[in-house]
Amino acid sequence: FRFFVPTTGTGKSKDNIDITLGNKVRWGPGPSPFNFILSHSGDDFAVMGMHFKLGLYEHQSAGALEGAINALVNNPELVSGGVDGIAGINIIAYEPAFGIIGDPAKKDPKTRQSADHSMAFIVSRILQKVLKTGKVPGTMDEAWMELMLSPYDYGKDALYEKDTRALMEKITFSHGGPEYDAKYPDGIPTAIDITLKSGKVISSGMVMYPSGHARNATADLKKILQHKNRMLGDIVFQDRATVDQFVNRLVTMKDASAADACTLYDFDFSKMKQHDCIDG
Repeated sequence: FRFFVPTTGTGKSKDNIDITLGNKVRWGPGPSPFNFILSHSGDDFAVMGMHFKLGLYEHQSAGALEGAINALVNNPELVSGGVDGIAGINIIAYEPAFGIIGDPAKKDPKTRQSADHSMAFIVSRILQKVLKTGKVPGTMDEAWMELMLSPYDYGKDALYEKDTRALMEKITFSHGGPEYDAKYPDGIPTAIDITLKSGKVISSGMVMYPSGHARNATADLKKILQHKNRMLGDIVFQDRATVDQFVNRLVTMKDASAADACTLYDFDFSKMKQHDCIDG
């Protein structure tokens, strides 16, 4: 079966997933790019190597976000020049990130669905937040929390915000080749090089385990996730106490009784906040 109609191929070849992206032709006939290992016991489960998304973004962009945030925290002069001070941004990524969310066609997203699978938009939105305030958070953890992407970052206003669009135009993508490809899915191998108008190049180097990744050993994950839960919960509930009460049931669900498990997601719908649609 197919999830979508292929854009290339004829006749029998259309039975294969064969879609032409801006960077290269992918998913044609051939072996799976991943090894599937099935089991019913043990402790080496794939989920143990995954990561929590620290905000709203396509997970394969996490390495680029970590690199961009690291560049900001360690190079305050990046902010002082504003959008105009940046000459170019090149993101080096692995397959499949390079061919999917790095597709140049996605530098012009028109819906939140296309924006959240556009690495150019996601990275630009994070950078725009700092450049707008002119303030660089002091640590990586503080930066992830202060710059965290919310549903509003994918709404109509954000999609067409001029600085976000200007930054997207400065972004290019490079395939990291076998060196990068071989390191996924163990990590999320990505690098970002930001060239300033002055000629200085700020390079992140290869990011393997960004904040939120199971193998990351530097981020205060629980603190950042608490911020994420409150950011999203504050959109739904009228007060912070209700947010914390609801989230705490999920955090402590391993101790819930069978009866408690049946009501984990119960809340008073009449007390939800009302919002205008972010899509306009």
